[in-house]
Amino acid sequence: QVQLVESGGGLVQPGGSLRLSCAASGSIFSINTMGWFRQAPGKQRDVVATITSGGSTNYADSVKGRFTISRDNAKNTVYLQMDSLKPEDTAVYYCNARVIATVSGSYRNLEVWGQGTLVTVSS
Repeated sequence: QVQLVESGGGLVQPGGSLRLSCAASGSIFSINTMGWFRQAPGKQRDVVATITSGGSTNYADSVKGRFTISRDNAKNTVYLQMDSLKPEDTAVYYCNARVIATVSGSYRNLEVWGQGTLVTVSS
């Protein structure tokens, strides 16, 4: 029905930058909030940043001033620009979207997750 495909993870040195992308595709009528979550080894999955369809953003305290979330509604894509990366930012990053999908001629609210992309911050 609806898929999220992430890209942009990898290995970066402390202080470096990475940009994650997440594109939504499928039977989409509209996308409401999109966001990024992360899960470090042995820890729970936590929210990193979210953005509404109107562009309002929220960030976890740990990334404020370093990460920037944005979206291109025409491309159904959300981005996460990560600057001044720290070793504690190492985690699998997951894209999330709350979507109104068209299913068999009707509308359905869905919460969709991407497959995750690994970000490793290490020297």
